[in-house]
Amino acid sequence: MKTDLKTNIKFYQVSSRYYRPENEIELASLTRYEKVPTTVLESAEEGAREAAMDVARTINECVETHGRCVIGFGSGKYVLKVYDELVKLYFADKVSFASVVAFNLSELGLTDDAELSLHHRISEHLYNKVDIEPGNIHTLNQLAADENAHNQCKAYEREIIDAGGLDLVLCDLTTDGSIAYNEPGSARNSACRLMLLGNESRTRVAEAFQSDTAPKTAVTLGIGNILSASKIICVAWEEDSATALFNTIEGKMTDLVPASFLQVHEEATIYADLDAASRLTRISYPWKVTSCEWNDHLIRRAIVWLCGQTGKPILKLTNEDYNDYGLSELVALYDSAYNVNIKIFNDLQHTITGWPGGKPNADDTHRPERKAPYPKRVLVFSPHPDDAVVSMGGTVRRLVQQGHDVRIAFQTDGDVAVSDEDLLRSLLLADRLTKHFEGSSFKFIEETLAKLIKGTTTNDDVNDMRYFKGSIMLSEAMMACRQMGIPRKNLYDLRMPFYIDDPHGQGKVTDADVAVIQDLITQIKPHQIFFDNDLVDPNGTHVRATSAVMHALDNLKDAEFMRDCRVWMYRGQWGQWDVDHVEMAVPMSPEEFGDKRDAILKFHSQIHDAPFRATADGKLSWQRSIDRNRDLAEKYQQLGLATYEAIEAFVQYKTHNNAPE
Repeated sequence: MKTDLKTNIKFYQVSSRYYRPENEIELASLTRYEKVPTTVLESAEEGAREAAMDVARTINECVETHGRCVIGFGSGKYVLKVYDELVKLYFADKVSFASVVAFNLSELGLTDDAELSLHHRISEHLYNKVDIEPGNIHTLNQLAADENAHNQCKAYEREIIDAGGLDLVLCDLTTDGSIAYNEPGSARNSACRLMLLGNESRTRVAEAFQSDTAPKTAVTLGIGNILSASKIICVAWEEDSATALFNTIEGKMTDLVPASFLQVHEEATIYADLDAASRLTRISYPWKVTSCEWNDHLIRRAIVWLCGQTGKPILKLTNEDYNDYGLSELVALYDSAYNVNIKIFNDLQHTITGWPGGKPNADDTHRPERKAPYPKRVLVFSPHPDDAVVSMGGTVRRLVQQGHDVRIAFQTDGDVAVSDEDLLRSLLLADRLTKHFEGSSFKFIEETLAKLIKGTTTNDDVNDMRYFKGSIMLSEAMMACRQMGIPRKNLYDLRMPFYIDDPHGQGKVTDADVAVIQDLITQIKPHQIFFDNDLVDPNGTHVRATSAVMHALDNLKDAEFMRDCRVWMYRGQWGQWDVDHVEMAVPMSPEEFGDKRDAILKFHSQIHDAPFRATADGKLSWQRSIDRNRDLAEKYQQLGLATYEAIEAFVQYKTHNNAPE
């Protein structure tokens, strides 16, 4: 398979001037709000190479200066790319680890799984592939999660001091702003200690190791230990790091974002890709720090921002408003505020459509979707059975009502999102029905029912239980789709291998997964494809499902039928599009929004006690999704556009054949 295709998703072209300035003066201007030196690269691969070269230079300089280099190595998922690049540099004779003394920054608490170890993870990616001396590798003891943790932590700190102190720390930034396992609340002077892991950290661990559970504790070097290093290199990739990176670099220093303490270190450097850096001022709001290379997307973003600053709708913005907020360039470019206002108002107005499949026999010059062909074959990919309904149920309903041939493909059966309690309830129902109609219950129901009631299920029961749970969610999806008018024959249970073949539904996406998607697209030859872009999904299923779709689209991009196919991305369960990114906005009336809610409520297993919650406020992801629909409608209203009950939004995924001319 090709490398990660998420880098193909570019909402608008960011000028290289904003992240690759030509001189120090321009760099100083661009980074005036940044409190930690940050190098922004186009991709994670490029960023990892730059970070690895920086590490290699540091090793060579330290070895030349005092004969060795003492490094604290992190184990997060982002830093693994740097280790892969360091191995390449080692084999290219650019760096040697023979004089490196390694200290792992953290280790998980005691577990029965020998491979559920951060030391094991670093070893697989780095130690076992380079010439580091085994005696020079130091790690925290997983047994430190007992009453002797304090003494063992102090001993580990003494080992670092005896080695001469840390010359370098190489770590990554987590989505909650942690470094190593210093979670929010960690003090600036915190030392090596035992940490009780929060839910977010345990979810990251479980996903990283594809484990059903994660240890409740970890031992970690503290913020104070990390800040004592002569140099710190921190890396951050992907969109889900954007908020944490912004808070680290431009936010206030606070223990709620432990990485923000890097602001006090004189030799701290952060490497980030464009996705992770997307919220930085120089990337997101460049007009605040430099003259801009204006394009339609950036102008729209600037005007939406200006409306927020002034509290005015677009058509009430004045020349004075533009001047007061540093956007006088736009007035000069368009001769007056009025001209800019009309342009952006019309651009946003044209994103709104009640005809998501295109309106037949109408002028489609300014419509998001073309009028022909009509009716269209529409294929919607849903990572879990509920995603299409929760994220774009109003749009699906419109497409059906307007005569299009709508198909929904469930990429997984979502069994891991169904609780044991829901399984128990369904088994009780099945047991009652089979006894009534057949005289006795079939063996699986009878045995599993007894085990669930007693709490004695084993690993041997997992596959049958997963199938039953998945069947629960799929049957709920069928009822929801029935509510929206989609016949059962238009529903596809894809059972993608990455999910089905892994006991935790978190397997690696392979060519087999891509083939499932590719075969279905080729069979249907759709005129419209919708797929999920909730890439910050903390459970990983959405990311994997989306990756398979994008690889299939890449393989099919030269197919003749794809020239007549538009591809749209939706969000909802875990995020929402910014207004300036939206290319198609489908409004809903109160009645239509009510119909969408009714369809969502068909998912009985998800509406009250689903295992995964969207945010710290305790709301479920579907509740957040409908809130976002309302919020987006309110934002459009605040900009001076029509008032709607709710709006679902889409961004076009542009391959070289389906991009509009």
